[in-house]
Amino acid sequence: MKARRSVAILAAAGVLLAAGCRRGTPSGALPSGAVQVPSSLLVPTPPLPSGPSPIGMPQSFADLAARTDDAIVFVKTLQERGIAGRQRVVGEGLGTAFVFDPSGLILTNNHVIEGATEIRVTFGSKRELAATVVGRDPPTDIAVLRVEATGLRHVPLGDSEGVRVGDWVVAIGNPFGLAHTVSAGIVSAKGRTNQDVRGLDDSGYYDFLQTDASINPGNSGGPLLDTGGRVVGINTAIRAQANSIGFAVPINMVKELLPRLLKDGKIRRSAIGVVVEAVQADDVGRLGLPSEAGARVRGVVSGGPADRAGLAADDVIVGFAGEPIPTPARLRWMASLAGVGQEVTLRVIRSGRTFDLKLVLHELPEQNGARRGPGLP
Repeated sequence: MKARRSVAILAAAGVLLAAGCRRGTPSGALPSGAVQVPSSLLVPTPPLPSGPSPIGMPQSFADLAARTDDAIVFVKTLQERGIAGRQRVVGEGLGTAFVFDPSGLILTNNHVIEGATEIRVTFGSKRELAATVVGRDPPTDIAVLRVEATGLRHVPLGDSEGVRVGDWVVAIGNPFGLAHTVSAGIVSAKGRTNQDVRGLDDSGYYDFLQTDASINPGNSGGPLLDTGGRVVGINTAIRAQANSIGFAVPINMVKELLPRLLKDGKIRRSAIGVVVEAVQADDVGRLGLPSEAGARVRGVVSGGPADRAGLAADDVIVGFAGEPIPTPARLRWMASLAGVGQEVTLRVIRSGRTFDLKLVLHELPEQNGARRGPGLP
């Protein structure tokens, strides 16, 4: 987070395209390639109940902080611009990052290093190294850095799916330039989206952990740790003009992206070619749905995969590649990473009838619109 600004930058790329969308009410007839699903296969399997946490209220976080502190680094960035043949510094930024691999790999937020011409990270109070960008993904606000060092102390990546609301967590970072500040709290909620964090646009991917551990400008890019010292999130955003409401990118989302960022430096995303929204209560009866789960098609991109396969407005997508779709956000995420050119099967409900439909995903065009908002530290 840039210390001289209260508004941070979080860049995003387009995900589901609204331009050129075809709208219309389906007649109830199925597409020519549809395979109707027998009703006996439509009963969802209930999830297994979670077991109790093996760890109760900690008496102190001192051991955890001491064990992980060497892996948390202070990020300083410079932004320069050439004027009349000379370079001039036009901005400086401060943030946090953490070593996740002892070979010199570091994770942080994209908005911490975006636009930087020079990045330096400080270990402890003295050791400072230059860092380079290995890969970054603006739609999730993730960046991977590398320093030329080995044998570094690092923090292991944990399991954000296994974290429960009410579990203890610890945030370590550099708020307002105050290096290695430790704060503790609980996971207040899971699954927060851009509807909950103001200043984010609709084209990013959001599934935030919410915490009441103190997060302030300068904490961006730092780890949110469980009581075992494992990273369960990357501290990213705050709720403006609110106390003790912070948000972290879940680490499981990051782990899905890491192999591609390390290999290609960016994420090449795929898409179905639809605009979707949440199923509302009145849609259940109107569209013959068993529940509010799924993603209702609001528009179809003309000439795209969904259009060619026969999807129409008011179809409800309830499955993707054999996995259930509880929300539009989950559909967008799965479709974006399934792979350009991949054939996938959608499970769709139209006017109370359930059918499977195959289509081939196309590439999602990149969008370079930057997002600015008061909720990003």
